Amino acid sequence: MRFALAVAVLLATAVCACENEGPKTALGYTENAKRAYDAAMEEFKAHNWIQAQTLFREVKRKYSYSKYARQAELRVADADVEQDKLADAIREYKDFVHAHRSDTEDCIYARSKMAEATFAQIPDSFLMPASEERDQAPVVDAYKELKAFLEEYPDAKSAPRMRELLGNVTARMVRHELYVARFYLKRDDYDAAVARIQYALRTYGEADSATVTSADSSLKAEALILLGTTFLKMNKWTDARQAFEAVVHGYAQSPLATEATNYLEYLRKRGS
Repeated sequence: MRFALAVAVLLATAVCACENEGPKTALGYTENAKRAYDAAMEEFKAHNWIQAQTLFREVKRKYSYSKYARQAELRVADADVEQDKLADAIREYKDFVHAHRSDTEDCIYARSKMAEATFAQIPDSFLMPASEERDQAPVVDAYKELKAFLEEYPDAKSAPRMRELLGNVTARMVRHELYVARFYLKRDDYDAAVARIQYALRTYGEADSATVTSADSSLKAEALILLGTTFLKMNKWTDARQAFEAVVHGYAQSPLATEATNYLEYLRKRGS
């Protein structure tokens, strides 16, 4: 009697377990994967990042052949972004791209998020020196990542946001070069100053029109004015005139156009 009762209990338990797991079919497998993914998303939406990541990793482990496993990988990285674990998130997005190159839509998403996370790593605190004085390595990394994304996916839904970020990064790079150029000018190293200004102008010029529009539109005019005044100090009158004329013709509405006009008048009066 006791033996029969024990068998009945075991059978009932097995039936319940099977009912909870769902049928052992492809459809049941997908349904279970979705159920597990949805449960993880509930934790994600509640900002329970650690618990959500634990559940997403379980989805990836148990349902590795379903689309939900791929989505779970992305959500783990997204949760790291939310926790400001940017280096971890970048590594996870990069691993996803390497593992799922055929999943174009998901790969584009991972690439865009990786670019945003790289941008977010740029220090921006009032307690730190001016951005022009800081180590530019994070800026350069973000520039390369954003530029590569836009070259590969120029028509992606996230492309406008990527262009906005690239404009911001480009402006930071240009400001840094102008900062270094002024450093050289204080030491009367005019050739080095000219080289940095011209590099800044090339960097600015490489950006497409949408990026330039979103960046500080006066930066190029500022660089040209600095280049022109440096050429004046070097007695290179023709080069100086060309720099000032570029400001007048290209930035007529800018306050710097007036400054450039005054320099051109100075050159005219001295017959240079």
